[in-house]
Amino acid sequence: MRDCVNGSSRGNGGLGLGNAPDFLTMEETAQILRVGRNEVYELARMWRATGGERGVPVVEFGRLLRVPKAALMRLAGLAEPIGADRAS
Repeated sequence: MRDCVNGSSRGNGGLGLGNAPDFLTMEETAQILRVGRNEVYELARMWRATGGERGVPVVEFGRLLRVPKAALMRLAGLAEPIGADRAS
């Protein structure tokens, strides 16, 4: 069995970050994180309220909220943080 990050078959329809679209719906994000949809909305609200310090990053497309796959990968520690390649 593969894990949720790389494309799981653990009851989430095979959706994992490896084969996910660039912008995920809240439902897709919930499947990957293995939490409820309402929890993802709460984490998105937290991200907006804290100026991005906590929670799940979201982008607005009109009235729709989407979670960028790249941001979710950084959150999971699977990608370098933004600016990590810059010299201090």
